[in-house]
Amino acid sequence: MIKTNRLILRKFRNDRTDMNSLLTILSDEAANKFLPWFPLTTLADVKQFYEERILPMYQDHPANQNYYWAICIEGHDFPVGLINVAGNEAHDLGFVLRKEFWNLGIVAEAAEGILDFLKSEGMSYVTATHDARNLRSGKVMIKLGMTYQYSYHEQWQPKDIPVIFKMYQINLAEPEAPAYQGYWEEHSEHFI
Repeated sequence: MIKTNRLILRKFRNDRTDMNSLLTILSDEAANKFLPWFPLTTLADVKQFYEERILPMYQDHPANQNYYWAICIEGHDFPVGLINVAGNEAHDLGFVLRKEFWNLGIVAEAAEGILDFLKSEGMSYVTATHDARNLRSGKVMIKLGMTYQYSYHEQWQPKDIPVIFKMYQINLAEPEAPAYQGYWEEHSEHFI
């Protein structure tokens, strides 16, 4: 659990409150427009999402550095969003927030708490990507002190749409460390 000024970041629970909250978050078309999945429509879809995407992140072994947090407003024990950092080489930060909580600085506050935690855990850097049309996410990345590195084109699945992603990075251990090159190398159409 991570506590910030206004937020509690905790593991998702497989209970009625969290599953219903997750359905509210993941069924909203506006909140999910730029995410790598289609909006979910049923509680059964949410439980499958939890079992396939979130629960594996909680597997407890030393090599696993996958993190998935429920974003809760302090004093209210129901998630209003989610935020994660992938345990792969990219250490990619991702987030989604219910639209009625947009423009309140909640994602930035949650991410700042997570970056502090990851730095204390010895993670050297974190990346984040956003669809070039999703300016709101880009502003969050800049607010976090992340620096734009490059862009790349991807035929995004499962939505099967062409997307230009902008990749940002923040170095937590070595300020002058080079940019993560995985997305650059993976996608032939890339540019600065």
